[in-house]
Amino acid sequence: MADTAIGDMYKLLLCWRYLRTRWIALASVISVTLGVATMIVVNSVMAGFSHEMQTRIHGILSDIVFESHSLSGFQDPQWHIEEIERAAGDQIAGMTPTVAVPAMLSFQVRGQWVTRQVMFIGIDPRTHAQVSDFGQYLQHPTNREQLSFSLREGGYDTTDNQNPTETPTRPALEHAGWPHRRMRVERERLWKERLETKKSAENSATRSVDQQVQAVLAATSPEDISEETPSDATEDGESRKNPFQTARPAQGRVMDLAKEQFTGIVPGIGLASFRNRQGVDQFLTLPGDDVKITFPTAGTPPKAVSDNFTIVDFYESKMSEYDSNFVFVPIEALQRMRGMIDPQTGIPSVNSIQIRLKPDAKLNEVRDRLREVFPSDLYAIATWRDKQGPLLSAVDMEMAVLNILLFLIIAVAGFGILAIFFMIVVEKTRDIGILKALGATSSGIAGIFLGYGLFLGLLGAGAGLVLGLSITYNINQIRQAVEWCTGSRVFDPSIYYFFQIPTIIDPFTIGWIILGAIIIATGSSVLPAVRAARLHAVEALRHE
Repeated sequence: MADTAIGDMYKLLLCWRYLRTRWIALASVISVTLGVATMIVVNSVMAGFSHEMQTRIHGILSDIVFESHSLSGFQDPQWHIEEIERAAGDQIAGMTPTVAVPAMLSFQVRGQWVTRQVMFIGIDPRTHAQVSDFGQYLQHPTNREQLSFSLREGGYDTTDNQNPTETPTRPALEHAGWPHRRMRVERERLWKERLETKKSAENSATRSVDQQVQAVLAATSPEDISEETPSDATEDGESRKNPFQTARPAQGRVMDLAKEQFTGIVPGIGLASFRNRQGVDQFLTLPGDDVKITFPTAGTPPKAVSDNFTIVDFYESKMSEYDSNFVFVPIEALQRMRGMIDPQTGIPSVNSIQIRLKPDAKLNEVRDRLREVFPSDLYAIATWRDKQGPLLSAVDMEMAVLNILLFLIIAVAGFGILAIFFMIVVEKTRDIGILKALGATSSGIAGIFLGYGLFLGLLGAGAGLVLGLSITYNINQIRQAVEWCTGSRVFDPSIYYFFQIPTIIDPFTIGWIILGAIIIATGSSVLPAVRAARLHAVEALRHE
């Protein structure tokens, strides 16, 4: 027992001596450290981005989407909801019907029309928040509790409620709602009065000139009168356009726009704003403004219809694909305008039914259960992951490829360890011969080099762990320091729609990174250890 302990002790002493005196090994340690630290930081940031993206996608889409292949939809959504409950009611937490159609959104900015292609979505404000995180993405606190398509008397958030720290202000929303609408109506009234005053002055001047012409004509002989006289049917005032002109209601009466609104809508914030270099949102239109939306009817063939709507809030999911595309409206209004309500029975039609499952429900199992009940040629049934499958797969593949490339950094360090150990074997041939002459076994000599490689791996992995976690925990402070030094943005929120770099530290991921680094470092010392173990004592000392 004592001999074994002494044998193990000399191995440890030699490994520690080489570790302290062989500074050339420091290059390999640094390589392992940088490789481990880089992999920890990159995996943490990628995991943070992936989690944020999946959370926001899942917050927008319900767990399962039950939809029709046609824009005309399917009739009697209540019957379909009852059939879905029969098939998988024990797994379902909530359901809500929706209508979604492509549309064109138009509004005026300084007299110029801005037109955007959108997805026009009719929702039930009472039940839609039960199947998604739609409510928390709104800009008015009361709407986040219970959505209403009625315009609010101010109170909209002037800061990003989803980012309580380091958020730019949105001063334009301070007076949004009815205060902005009343101010806009008053501005339009003053503009019209100005045009009418100018028009009256021009008409007065025209009448004065006409009177003078008539006096001249009265004093002139009929032969002097030209057969052609200038027409005054067109006036200059008629050709002028009011840049603040709003749409008239279709009911044949003049609305009091300072007290009434059109059907309320909630567009994505990306449709009405843009983010400048300072990260501040500049708005093209605000809650209280009126817009025009053109969309197809449910008939065959479909016809394009237009109507006027009033913006009552903004929707901000932080996913630009949705924030610059979605516009929400009460489902009853969209069904009525598209002709999706049977005039005889009063039964409506919908495009889809959004389904939220219970926390312990199995997503794919419920989907397959519904697919067995409803024919696939009439209905499309998919989970939220199925709907975003290509995007999620692309992110997973990117992480896998990135990990392989980063592991090559540690592999380079392994080749460095291999070369250094071969140099040590050649340099210490005499010492190896002396140890064998004193009774050291081949396995003992090999253990010295394997232990040395293990020490390098442990030291490099440990230093990489400390460095990687330090960078990950302070990555946003490091970003700010780099931006301050360079004067340019490293992480532009106008591109990513995040104000901070998201990170998630996964202990399992860190574990296999450290284990892989140690295995590479130890494995790189195997060949030199085998060569050292095969040296014969006589051959090693022959030239001494």
